Parts: sequence; structure tokens; C-alpha cells
Amino acid sequence: GGGDAGLYDFVRFLGLEGVEVVLRFATAERRAEELLRDAQGFDRIVAAGGDGTVSAVCYATRSTGVPVLVYPTGTANLLALNLRMPTDPPALSQVLLRGEAVGFDLCELEMTGSNGAPSRSGFTIMAGAGYDATIMHGAEALKSTFGAAAYLLSAVTNLTPTSARFSLVLDGEPVEEEGIAVLLANFARIQFDLPITPGSDPRDGILEIAVLKTKTVVGLLPAITAAVLDRVGDHPDRSPSVALYSAATVEVRSDPPLRMQCDGDALASLTPFTARVLPRAATLLVPAASEYAAAATTREGVGGESPAA
Repeated sequence: GGGDAGLYDFVRFLGLEGVEVVLRFATAERRAEELLRDAQGFDRIVAAGGDGTVSAVCYATRSTGVPVLVYPTGTANLLALNLRMPTDPPALSQVLLRGEAVGFDLCELEMTGSNGAPSRSGFTIMAGAGYDATIMHGAEALKSTFGAAAYLLSAVTNLTPTSARFSLVLDGEPVEEEGIAVLLANFARIQFDLPITPGSDPRDGILEIAVLKTKTVVGLLPAITAAVLDRVGDHPDRSPSVALYSAATVEVRSDPPLRMQCDGDALASLTPFTARVLPRAATLLVPAASEYAAAATTREGVGGESPAA
């Protein structure tokens, strides 16, 4: 993300607790796998950045069991929102030391890169193709100046979405739909704390798939209204504007080919792509009061020695 001076206060708080901290700086030239080559030699990993950075860290350390702390310094920080993470350094240091380590589903995306070669990446929140990806592409150049408002600005300047024919294969079953976007959600909540799919569980080994069937931006209003009402416990029918499915493996083709996004980052690839769930392959630290803490299978960093991060 744009960086956060509070990160150094965070490190200082850890140092006062006797924690040894190793800082490694991500650049465009250094892949997460390189930065995390010896991750299993540490007790904790702190991923300071946006959702794309956190997902890259989780994918690079998948199934290792080393807990990752989400330190939100990106544009939208949707994973931190879904986990109800604090944002101030002292509270984040306490989650690192005394939070619960919980296994969450991680999702693997397979696609063809701009050079024609196959590529893979991981996502924790959601991936998609179509209108949402167009917004992400338009926001890329604006995020450093406008922050989260870059997505709204990009949406306002992209009011004529491309309608496409989607051919989906969901756990082996073919599905045909038409619309402006297809979204694959692991965690459901997006900006403004709106749930894009009702009842999504990031620990059940299943992706929620939403096809936005409208052909206009105005046609999205019923779906947005439904998401707002979800927050107060009412779950209205989304079917006029959104088709909802669920599956552990998903194949997506579209006519015409559409742009793609993964956890808020615009991708160079176009459809088709495939996605599959890696059940509970990401281990994330959550506050002890989190709704997910009760389901924790490990309890690290409470009593005993201070960890290394």
C-alpha cells in the first residue's frame, strides 16, 4: 500500500515484549516466495500492505501452519474488515502476541498470462471477471492519490459495462448465464461492510459464485439494496439481478473474453480461468473476541515465550 509510519511503532511495541523482528521490504522485483523462503523458521508472519500483498503472503506460506497477522496498510483492506481487525499499532501488536490462530480457506486461481504462459496465484477474499475487474483496472492509477475513493471514481467513469455470455463449470456441472460480471467469493464483505453473498463461510471449503445478470449499472441497485438489508438480518431475493451458486472448483469462460481481478488487484490475464478451494490452507491471527476465535484449532502466543516475527 502507501506505507504506514505506525508500523515502526508496532515493531517497537513488540520489541518491548522481547520479540525479535526481521523486516523485509517487498518490491516489484521480489516475489513473495523469495521473501518467505525461510518462513517456517519463524513463529509469526506479519503481512503489512493491502489485500493483494496479504493474499500473496498466504499463498506463499499455504499449509505451513505459520500464523499470519494482517497489518492493514493498503487501499481497501477488505480482509482486515472481514476479520474485524483493529487498525492501531498497539492493538495489532496484542493480536500478534495473544490472538487466536485460525485456519481459513485459501483459493487458487489458474489462468493464462499476458505472455501466453500458464500462471497461478492465490486469493483470500474474492476474484472476478467483467465489470468489477474493469473498475479495478481503472482505479490502479488513482489509488495513490484518492485511496479507497479511487474505486468509486473508476465506477463513475465506467457506466457502460460489457455484457457477456458466461459458461461456468461448477464442481463438474455446466451452467450458462448472461451478465456483466462473475464474482467468486471466499470472504463476503466488501466496501462499506456490505455482504456481496449471504451466508458465506470462509472455512467451509466452498466458494460462493455470483453472476451479475444486469446489463446496466442502474440494474445493480436491487443487489446493493439487498446487501444493505442483509446487514440488519433481512435477506431479500437477489435473483432478478444476481444469480448465486456455490462450488469448490469453478471454471469460467466468457464470450467475449473479459478482464480479471484478484483481491482488488487488476490482472493482465483475460478469461478463461479456473479456481479451486484449498481448505483451511491459510492460518490467520484474529482478535480473541473475533467470531472466528471460538473455532480456533490452535492457541499460540498465550503464556510461554514471546514469538519471533
